[in-house]
Formats: sequence, C-alpha cells, structure tokens
Amino acid sequence: MKKIKTCVIDDEPLAAELIAGYIRRTAFLELEGVYSSAQEAVRSIMKGKVDLVFLDIQMPMLGGLEFARLMPKGVRVVFVTAYSEFALDSFKVGAIDYLLKPVSYEEFVGSATRAASLLCPVEAEEDDGPSDTDSDYLIVKSEYKLHQIRKSDIVYVEGLKDYVKIWLDGGSRSITTLLNMRSLEKSLPAEKFMRVHRSFIVNLDKIETIERNRIIFDGTAVPVSESYRDSFQNWVTSRMTRALRGDEVEE
Repeated sequence: MKKIKTCVIDDEPLAAELIAGYIRRTAFLELEGVYSSAQEAVRSIMKGKVDLVFLDIQMPMLGGLEFARLMPKGVRVVFVTAYSEFALDSFKVGAIDYLLKPVSYEEFVGSATRAASLLCPVEAEEDDGPSDTDSDYLIVKSEYKLHQIRKSDIVYVEGLKDYVKIWLDGGSRSITTLLNMRSLEKSLPAEKFMRVHRSFIVNLDKIETIERNRIIFDGTAVPVSESYRDSFQNWVTSRMTRALRGDEVEE
C-alpha cells in the first residue's frame, strides 16, 4: 500500500503530538506536518501535499468544521475533539470518523484504516477479510459508541456518500455509521438482503408493497434502479410462483 500523506491540525500541543506520534508508528501513513491552526496548514493542503487530515474542531479564528468545508475534493478528514456534540455535524461535512480525546492508538488505527480503504480502494479490497454473514448481528460504530444490531431488525440500508444509514424496525429509528455499501452488503446474508439501487439494500422479508419501480416500507418509498431491476423482478416472480403453488416461504 502506498503511504498516505497525513497532517495534524490542533491548537493543543500535547494532543497534536500524540496524534503525530501515532502517525509515525503507522506504516502506511507519512507525516507531512503538525500545525497549530488551520491557517498554518492551508498552503500544504491546497497544494495537494496532504491526503488525510486529523483535525481539531474547536480552534480560534477558523474552526475545524468550517475548514473542512473549504478543503479540496479528495482530502479526507478525521475529527479529533473533546466534544461529542459535534458528531452529527462532522458527518455532514463528509468526515471519515470522529474521535474523542484522549484517543487510543487502537481507535486511531481504526480511523486510519477506513481512510486507506477510501483513498486506496483497490489495495483495500485486496486486504478484505472474510465477511461474517453467518452471525445474526452486526456491530457498528456510530458517533463514539458501538451498537450491536440484529440483522433481522434491519428494514433497509441507505448509502449517503462516505457513510450509511441503517433503518431499523420502528419507522424513524436509524443508525448512521462510517461503513461503505459494498462491505455492508458482504456482511448481510444474500438470501435475505438484496441491493436494489446504488444507494439502497433492502431486507426482502420486510417488503410490504411493490409499486411500479418502488418498494414501500411503512410509507417510505425505496427506488429500484434499472441496473438492479432484473434481479429484483426475478425474486418477485419466484416468490409469486411459490405462493401460487402453495409452497412454504422460508422465514
């Protein structure tokens, strides 16, 4: 794997040096610089010298959230902060992860690995381990907590740029996590879940109504795109045929 050019921006010297030390210890990262403000880092980032930024949120003059919105497309951000209340805002600006201080090396490496899977996707795919489709549960990180989700409770999954929203039984109940659609699809049993759109995976057992090229879940419509339409229609036809024959549908 090629080295990912990385920098740290934090106005707290001890916090900045901790993350810088982690970068030096991580084989696939290369430390480009340590900066005490966004203004100091602008030149390196705008000149394309940086791929990944570990960025504090609360800084004088120009805060981390504002600076993230100004970064060139392709530069990835991991927020490192003492404040948990900005987690949702960090997802809105496309952050890879949101780490709460003090950050452990294990947490740091998890975020760096996710960054590598986005910045070096082909190499990351080669490193993918076996997917755990046999387990009845998923364990996902949302904000700064780990959630154990029963797969049978998933209604559908919605892809939103660099993260996904997992919609669960109960209508408005959902969990947002920094997984990608491909890896999540591999973790779900193919006989129960189907990709019906670039941005949607559905639980086939939860389907209530099919209307034209849409699937209805408790009043919410999920589109079936043209590229996935044939496979979904084959599933519908198979279910209808079995129902007409009186065969039992496996639960």
